Amino acid sequence: MSDLLALAYPWTKAFHIMAVIAWMAGLFYLPRLFVYHAEQVGQSGETHDLFQTMELKLLRVIMNPAMIATWILGLCLVFTPGVVDWSAIWPWTKMAGVLAMTWFHHWLGLRRKDFVRGDNQLTGRQYRMMNEVPTLMMVLIVLSVVVRF
Repeated sequence: MSDLLALAYPWTKAFHIMAVIAWMAGLFYLPRLFVYHAEQVGQSGETHDLFQTMELKLLRVIMNPAMIATWILGLCLVFTPGVVDWSAIWPWTKMAGVLAMTWFHHWLGLRRKDFVRGDNQLTGRQYRMMNEVPTLMMVLIVLSVVVRF
């Protein structure tokens, strides 16, 4: 099995990077949709229905598959011999960043359900602030992998 992972390494890494890009795009865009939904759309009407459709499709069609692919391909990279030195700090900081991004992804899913129920409690400003979370996690993850501290 490890021979197969080693042979597939460049392909696995390439598809992992593509999945991460798709996932990150969604993590950046969904909170932005929530900003406009909270500030300008309200909890009913045609535009509200349109925003709910856009938010659902983004989460279910793009973000969820991209997150799953990121995790599967990332685990394949982890199990590829010679890729991860667990005695270093960087794999642990990367793991913390990925777990935080996964938590944030699920938190966004819960906020979408708040809009569906007509029970959104957060303001556009709060969603703008939360929109910085994936940026911070991205910085941590990229520095961990590239600098390998």
